[in-house]
Amino acid sequence: MAGENGAQPERTSGLVHVAVPALAKPGGHYSHAALGGGMVFIAGQLPITPGGERLIDADFDEQVVQTLANVQAALLAAGSGIDKLLQVRVYLDDIANWRAFDLLYERWAGRSRPARAIVPTGPLHFGFKVEMEATALA
Repeated sequence: MAGENGAQPERTSGLVHVAVPALAKPGGHYSHAALGGGMVFIAGQLPITPGGERLIDADFDEQVVQTLANVQAALLAAGSGIDKLLQVRVYLDDIANWRAFDLLYERWAGRSRPARAIVPTGPLHFGFKVEMEATALA
């Protein structure tokens, strides 16, 4: 079973760990996506380009657009999509960016309206302004 973007799943104990060639290699010991029990779990995605460029100095909107693209790429590689999202958790370095995030997210999510939490965190890893994780149906 390979998803879009040539993803190659790795099966472990009934679980499927999906490597997503359309995304930069994970920076730690995790998979971009894991499948189990008819669910897709997307690891926290940061504004990192497929080539590995960290968009730390990019403005907030550019960081959000890249993060949303990364979540979508992981969903597609796992055989899911935005329309199958159940829950999304977003981490923002500054709650003042909530409205700007919401406008970009609304365009990205379209008619999909998964449950969502936005968590203001203060500084994020590497100085990023946004991170997003998600759960969807497979």
